[in-house]
Amino acid sequence: MFSAKRRTQQVAHLSNHEYDIVIIGGGITGAGMALDATSRGLSVALIEMQDFAAGTSSRSTKLVHGGLRYLKNFQVKIVAEVGREREIVYENAVHVTEPKKMLLPFYKGGTFGPVFMNVGLRAYDILANVKKAERRTMLEPPETLQKEPLLKREGLVGGGSYVEYRTDDARLTLETIKKAAELGAVCLNYVKAEGFIYNTDGQVAGVQATDLVDGTSMDIFAKKVINATGAWVDKVQDFDAETPEKEMRLTKGVHIVVDQKTFPLSQSVYFDTPDKRMVFAIPRDTKVYIGTTDDFYDEDPISPAAEKKDVDYLIQAVKRTFPSVQLTPNDVESTWAGVRPLIYESGKDPSDISRKDEIWISDSGLISIAGGKLTGYRKMAETTMNRVVKIMKRETGNKYGKSVTKNLPLSGGDFGGSKNFAAFVHNMAVEAPQYGLSPEEGRLYAQFFGTNAKKVFHFYRGLSENITGGIPKTLAAVVEYAIEEEMTRTPSDFFIRRTGDLYFHIQDVVRYKDGVLEYMSKALKYTPEQKEAYRKELLAEIEQATRYGRKILE
Repeated sequence: MFSAKRRTQQVAHLSNHEYDIVIIGGGITGAGMALDATSRGLSVALIEMQDFAAGTSSRSTKLVHGGLRYLKNFQVKIVAEVGREREIVYENAVHVTEPKKMLLPFYKGGTFGPVFMNVGLRAYDILANVKKAERRTMLEPPETLQKEPLLKREGLVGGGSYVEYRTDDARLTLETIKKAAELGAVCLNYVKAEGFIYNTDGQVAGVQATDLVDGTSMDIFAKKVINATGAWVDKVQDFDAETPEKEMRLTKGVHIVVDQKTFPLSQSVYFDTPDKRMVFAIPRDTKVYIGTTDDFYDEDPISPAAEKKDVDYLIQAVKRTFPSVQLTPNDVESTWAGVRPLIYESGKDPSDISRKDEIWISDSGLISIAGGKLTGYRKMAETTMNRVVKIMKRETGNKYGKSVTKNLPLSGGDFGGSKNFAAFVHNMAVEAPQYGLSPEEGRLYAQFFGTNAKKVFHFYRGLSENITGGIPKTLAAVVEYAIEEEMTRTPSDFFIRRTGDLYFHIQDVVRYKDGVLEYMSKALKYTPEQKEAYRKELLAEIEQATRYGRKILE
């Protein structure tokens, strides 16, 4: 259904049908709309010129959070909406979202003080409808240091403890798209929109596109076309030859990754900097990632990269708040950078521009959406599709159902919500030896893939011991699953957006990159030119991620 091996048939399907909706953009915004529309009974096609989530949706701070920072700017509505949404996102995808305690230390002269934040966190609890067990706790300095002994003691006047939800942003996007595909949507990566098709009334009636894998052109017809391309919204609007109603500005955010042995952080911490920005330091696996910066960005959004000044800024931020942690650039194992598409507000700094989402419709009927946050993607999709189906009903007389995504588990999430997740993981660990896996391997697969773990079990059992490329059988099973079930086309797709290993297990990427390339080349029948191009692509990704830190390839 969602196999890279059957991609040709899916491409043919795009050209041979008229859809209710074509969505341009395979990030979290487009993914959410594809799922919302398909689950209402509309026929949907989604195209993405890169891999799914390759833009902003794999380059965020990887938090499904309630927007505490926006209280500082009195953006109460955003806090209320996305705060409530995070619980929905969590319950529908527990295997890719996890509640974690966050510590907010208060320093004399800092951005936040105890009195203001006591009120702020209390408001946050109410606005975000935070469950009782996760509400804020105010801490005295000794209690704050007990939770995180590495914190600077000088000037510390207390702290606040609250819960944020850590996620894998790329996998959240992917599980959303996979669910849409399960319900009938045709979703394809590496298909680029090149222009629009118009009917005799001058209304947009489809998309002219190119399959970037083999270079073939196609026309995709639809009743409505949605531009959900994030940082490329303006460029896609330009196809329509109309003056955009909204002006987009891009800002760039950078994160760095270090080993937890170098930065032995006990828990996630949200701290301020002398220039009044806020920075996260978050443990994940055996690493800690730190971010983010926030600067206007005017270059090509397809491949933003960390610069030396970004890495230095984050290192200095850590040194100020955690003085015993003397990070150097050589401690940085990997970096990532992403651009945020924001609706421009004159005179405002990047950090102060609202993250609210907006929808607008051109005279030709093209629907564009921009702004917004990862946390609010489901609600944003529901709001957009409510508007779209109302227009379609007026134009065609057809009635469509209401949104059902509030209680719709994503792909891999069919275990009955958070209350059943631990029991599910345990059962998978018990069952794993039947397939030749250890209980621990079964547990890890279950935690990562949710109910799709059983498919990985089957792939593992079906593999021979002599695996192309000589990679471990446990890794080969995951690669096979990624190809057969997740439309994975290249090693970069696999190591960056299917596993996150480029950021959090860079040594494994270097160790297994050639073996995975050989395995995928055989499975997907790469041409010699494709194989070489994909090899160079991954090497470039590794070089970019490690450019200002430890030279992992040396």
